[in-house]
Amino acid sequence: MSEVRVRIAPSPTGDPHVGTAYIALFNIAFARKHGGRFLVRIDDTDQTRSRPEYEKGILDSLNWLGLTWDEGPGMDNDWGPFRQSERTEHYREAAKRLLESGHAYRCFCSSEDLERIRIERAQMKLGRGYDGRCRKIDPEESGRRAEAGEAHVVRLAVPQEGDCRLQDEIRGEIVTPFKEVDDQILMKSDGFPTYHLANVVDDHRMRITHVIRGREWISSVPKHLLLYQALEWEPPCFYHMPLLLNPDGTKLSKRKNPTSIRYYQQAGYLPEALLNFLGMMGYSRPGGEEKFSLEELISDFEPKRLHSSDAVFDIQKLRWLNGRYLREDLTPEDLYQRLTNWRMNESLWKPMAELMLTRMETLGDFVPSVAFTLADDFESPAEDFVPKKRTPEETVQFLQTILWAFEEDDAWDKENVQKTIERVTELWNWKIREATAPLFVAIMGKKVGPPLYDSIAILGKDLSRARILKGIVQLGDISKKKLRKLEKRWKSGTLAPPASS
Repeated sequence: MSEVRVRIAPSPTGDPHVGTAYIALFNIAFARKHGGRFLVRIDDTDQTRSRPEYEKGILDSLNWLGLTWDEGPGMDNDWGPFRQSERTEHYREAAKRLLESGHAYRCFCSSEDLERIRIERAQMKLGRGYDGRCRKIDPEESGRRAEAGEAHVVRLAVPQEGDCRLQDEIRGEIVTPFKEVDDQILMKSDGFPTYHLANVVDDHRMRITHVIRGREWISSVPKHLLLYQALEWEPPCFYHMPLLLNPDGTKLSKRKNPTSIRYYQQAGYLPEALLNFLGMMGYSRPGGEEKFSLEELISDFEPKRLHSSDAVFDIQKLRWLNGRYLREDLTPEDLYQRLTNWRMNESLWKPMAELMLTRMETLGDFVPSVAFTLADDFESPAEDFVPKKRTPEETVQFLQTILWAFEEDDAWDKENVQKTIERVTELWNWKIREATAPLFVAIMGKKVGPPLYDSIAILGKDLSRARILKGIVQLGDISKKKLRKLEKRWKSGTLAPPASS
C-alpha cells in the first residue's frame, strides 16, 4: 500500500462544528494506525460567507481537542497551499479539460430562468434538478458566448442512462441511477469552483488515498466518481461515517443542541472527554470499553469496527462521561489548574468586578451575583420568562429571532449586543423592558442581575445562544411549520402588529 493520506476540508463559514471534530478524529485514527498523514484543507470557495476568524476558530478548536494535523494552512510543502481560494488555477484547468472532452458544458441560464425551470419541473413532478437545456448548445457557439463575456456556469454532463456503483468500505455496494443525479454546477459564474470540483481536484493533487466523511455526502458520490473517470484519475477508497443525530432522530443541528465546539469548551467539558464521546459515536472498541483515550483508539483501530448506524448525540451521556474523567483522572491540583485555565481567571473576574463594584455591599455579594458565568446548567420556571401582557408563544418567537440576529452578527461586544437586541425589539414593536425580561432569565437564571448587555458580551456568543435556546425549549419550543412562517417574516422584516397599549 502507498502512503496513507487522509484529510478533512471544513468550510470557514460559521462556528467550529462538533461534526468536524468527529470526522477529523476518525481520519486521524486511520492515518496514525497505518503510519500515514492527516491533512486539513480549508474549503473557502464561498467568498460571501467565508471569514478568516471562522478559519481560526476551526483550527483553534481542533488544537484544543488535541486533533493535530501533519499538513495544513501555514505549512509549506509540495501539496499546498491548503486554502482552496489560493488554488483556483487548478480548478480552471480541470474545468477546461472537462469542457474540451464533452464531460461538462456551459450553462447560460439566469436565476429567473432557473426559477421557471424549478416551477415547471415541480408541476410535472420531475424533481428539483436542472433540465439540461444548455447541453444542446453547440460547443463552438457556447465558446463564442463565453468569450463575449456572457455570464455562465460550468455544469457536469451526467449520463442519462446507467447506474453509478460505489463499493463503500463501511456500507458495501451503493447503486445510484444516473437519472437521479443532477447536472451539478462545477464552476460558478464568479470563477470559483463548487465543493464538488474543488474536492476531487484537490484530493487527486494532494494524493488523498482514503476519503472518510459523513454519510450525508453519499449523494455526491456519483458526481465525484464521474469527475475522476472524466479526468482519468484513480479515485480514493470511500468510508461514509454515520450521522450525529438529535435525540428526536433528526440530524444534529443548533436548533436542538449546541453544535459549536467552543460551547463545550466554555461550558466546562474536558477536551479528552468530548473526544472520547465523539469516538463512541462512530466506533466500538474490541472490549466494549466506553472510556478510552485517542491513543487507545489508535492502538486497536480497525475500520471494520466503524459503525454504519447513525448515533444520537446525547448530552447527558457526555456529562456522565465527563464526570468520569473528572473523578477518575484528575487530582485536586489538576482540577484547580483546569478551573483556572477554563474561566476562573482574570479574563472573567476582572470585567465582572468592574460591573459589580457599585452593586455590592460586601465581598460575599460577588459570587452569587456572577455565578451564572460559571454555571453549566440551570433551569428557571417557564413563567419567569414571559413578560407581562405577553404570551409564552410570543416570547418563544421573540427569543428565536434574537438567536437569528446573533447568528448574523459576527461582532460580539456590549455595543453590538445592545444594538442587536434593540433592533429585534423594534421589529417586534416591544418595549425594551419586555425584551430584556426573558433574556435576563435565559442568561442568568433569574429576573435581575448585573447589566444585561455587558453580561451577555462577557459570557460569550456560544454560551449565550445555548441558554437562549434552552429557554425556548422550556417555553414549549416552536413547531417546524410555525418556525418556517416566522423565518419568512423575519427575513422580510415584518414581525408583529403594534403592541397593545
